[in-house]
Amino acid sequence: MNRLEGKIAIVTGANSGVGEATAIKFAAEGAKVVITARRAEPLLAVAKKIEEAGGEVLAIPSDISKVEDAKKVVALTLEKFGKIDILINNAGVLDEGLKAIDKFTDDDMNRVIDINTKGTMCMMREVTAEMAKTGYGSIVNVASVAGYYGTGGAAYVASKAALIGITKHTALRFAGTNVRCNALCPGTIVTPMVADMKPDKLDMDIFGQMMKHNDLKVQPCFPEDLANMLLFFASDESRAITGQAIVTDFGSTL
Repeated sequence: MNRLEGKIAIVTGANSGVGEATAIKFAAEGAKVVITARRAEPLLAVAKKIEEAGGEVLAIPSDISKVEDAKKVVALTLEKFGKIDILINNAGVLDEGLKAIDKFTDDDMNRVIDINTKGTMCMMREVTAEMAKTGYGSIVNVASVAGYYGTGGAAYVASKAALIGITKHTALRFAGTNVRCNALCPGTIVTPMVADMKPDKLDMDIFGQMMKHNDLKVQPCFPEDLANMLLFFASDESRAITGQAIVTDFGSTL
């Protein structure tokens, strides 16, 4: 307990799934948590859970793919708490149907890249500027095995591979300081986002190739599994680790 005592943490995409589990866990570990997501109603429901458990939380509905919203989240966090110690970049969307490189649509690519990549980078730009002033911070990007191995739709793979690259870039930029950046690359996670995938829209060419490289007997991840890993990387227990992309999939892609 109290592994994040006194820390201020921003968690994006915190209205369900991994983001919700992470925000709740961080608050239970002593952090003051800022949660943000596009859908206000479920975001406020998560805030209520945290408050009822005795935690301190600030809920900010936003769309981080918009530069002004990323700036707003950081500004309101600083106004309320005065600093930012932790940034968990969890907000993300899937492409529709796992479309391969010869089938993806421009609209799908723009939507996925805008949220998964541009939105995350905008949050990192705003937050690293503040962390550089205090000389402390831990950023953890929720990437994916899709970005690590290429197992996914083309737009999604591109968006998550970019997160791995920007993680390494950011770690290099701040190497030798107390500002760190790492990425977690989960496999399948049992969340509402995955549950909403429609089988009839799947690109079976790429889906079939993916199945050749996955052990379907291995269990999937649950949001709490990722929340536990994010807690470790956010805390000072991992202070020697930066610039790493860690696959967290129970070994299904080995």
